[in-house]
Amino acid sequence: MQNIETYKKNFRIPLFYFVTISFWFAMYTYVPVLAVYVEQLGGSHKMAGLILGSYGFVQMCMRIPLGIASDRLHKRRLFITFGLAFTFISSFGMFISKDLTWILIFRSLAGAAAATWVDFTVLFTSYYKHNEATKAIGIINFLNGIAQMLAMLLGGFFAQRIGVSSTFALGAVIGAVGLIASFFIVDNFDENSKKITLKQIGGVIKDRNLIAVSILAILSQLLTFSTVFGFTPVFAKTIGANNFDMGLLTVFSSLPSALASLFGGIYLAKRFGEKPMVVLGFLIMGVLTITIPFTTNLVLLMITQAIAGFGRGISFTLLMGLSIKHISADRRATAMGFFQSIYGLGMFFGPVVVGILGDALNLSKAFVFLGIVGCITAFLAVKIIESGKSSLRL
Repeated sequence: MQNIETYKKNFRIPLFYFVTISFWFAMYTYVPVLAVYVEQLGGSHKMAGLILGSYGFVQMCMRIPLGIASDRLHKRRLFITFGLAFTFISSFGMFISKDLTWILIFRSLAGAAAATWVDFTVLFTSYYKHNEATKAIGIINFLNGIAQMLAMLLGGFFAQRIGVSSTFALGAVIGAVGLIASFFIVDNFDENSKKITLKQIGGVIKDRNLIAVSILAILSQLLTFSTVFGFTPVFAKTIGANNFDMGLLTVFSSLPSALASLFGGIYLAKRFGEKPMVVLGFLIMGVLTITIPFTTNLVLLMITQAIAGFGRGISFTLLMGLSIKHISADRRATAMGFFQSIYGLGMFFGPVVVGILGDALNLSKAFVFLGIVGCITAFLAVKIIESGKSSLRL
């Protein structure tokens, strides 16, 4: 029995790496071409925005209940397995259907899957010391970014060589593999810890630090899911990009983001402080979003969005780490559920607003609007993040 427990302990982190990569890979194989695909099926900018935004809307609704349930049941692995199951169903459903209503439903199921990211992050941080939350978040966000990058690169290749439907099939296969592997994940919870009470839940949700970083995260996700995971590939198509190019564009944005997630949480925050790095990240995103409609060269667009990805990776990783850094272990899923649920507002409203603006005005003006929002958010971060390495204020 002791040998089995030792084996589990030694291999729990590598296994978690594999499951995490499978989880995000399965959900992002089709992301670079989804908006274009919806419009090819007859959908408007508004419909594309609704389908893209449904992913964030479902997360927004589910993450707080999932976080509370996870803290009360002490079953992180169970929710992770459910997440992989929904990932498989979502990708497979979009593979077999070309009806826009069903695509909306199955994309919403991807949001239900992503809602279980609460348990991924909390279980993974439990493998590290309590004060190493930012480091753990940096590592798992790096895996997140690498998985998304590989998925979008292969997805773009499959879409160009075989067809868009093949990207959904690829996601379904990897989702099924990850689902099987998830059954072997090791839960890590103090059996003597008490289950969270309603009063404690209220205390977590009212935490000033948590509220502050959640507000900033809303705006971060609004930018991300309106641009690189939303309408930037649509713009790229207008300047000559094919399906593979759209995947490559998203990869060039995601790789710097993944690297920034890793080094931002481990090195840059320690060297320069969390506040300056968050502010810098938003400034980079804002300025380079404004440049999108003025870029007529595909290579230059990839370069600017790669730099924007670096800013996104730094700021968002630090915000996520700060959301649970000072929360006790038995309440972290609730705090992370609140944080991720709140930033789901940005994931939902970003694509929807840009879709509406794109139909009413044009995408160029929508990008300029988003860039200004990013710059304003940098200013907001200056105001609500105190001049320390971790404390925030409202």
